[in-house]
Amino acid sequence: MTCRSWLLAGWLVLLTGCATPPPAPPEPEPPALIVEEKKIESQPLKYLVGRHLKPQPTRPLNVKSRCAHRDAIGTRTNLQLLVKDALVKDFSAQIAMKGHGICRFNLKDFEQTEKLPQALLRHKQDRDCLVRMWEEGPKVTIAFNSCPKACEGDAFSYLWPIMVEAKSGRCF
Repeated sequence: MTCRSWLLAGWLVLLTGCATPPPAPPEPEPPALIVEEKKIESQPLKYLVGRHLKPQPTRPLNVKSRCAHRDAIGTRTNLQLLVKDALVKDFSAQIAMKGHGICRFNLKDFEQTEKLPQALLRHKQDRDCLVRMWEEGPKVTIAFNSCPKACEGDAFSYLWPIMVEAKSGRCF
C-alpha cells in the first residue's frame, strides 16, 4: 500500500468513529397493569378485642384537693387545688425532688387561657410555661410544660405530672 492509501484509510477510520449510531428502536411499553383499589379496613388491636371502650366525655373539670405525698424515691408533693366548672380558683403546688431541687407553682403567677377540653394556665412572664389539667376516668392529671424557670437547679428535668383522685382529693 501506498502512503496515499494509508492516509485515505486513516481518514475513513476517523470519519466512521465520529459517526453517530442509528437511533435505537423505541422500547415497547409494558402492558398496562390493572390495579384494583382495596378498601383498607381498620383492625382492632388484639388487646382491645372484646373491650367496649368509649371516649372520655368532654365536661367541665371539678376537683378539690389539699394533699401532701412522698413517693418511694423521696419526691415530696404539696398541692392545694380547687377547680369548679373548669375555672381554676385555687392552685398552689410545691414539688421537691430529692437531690435535684424544688419546683413551685402558684395561681397568682398564671392566667387561665382555656377551660375545655383541658383547663390551661399560662405563666404571666414566661409565656412558654403551661400547666394543663384534665380528667382521666376517676383521676385528674396536672402536667407542667416548659417551666424550668419555676424550678431550682435541674429539678424540672425530673418533674412528673401530679395525679389526683377526683373524689377523695388524694394525690400521688
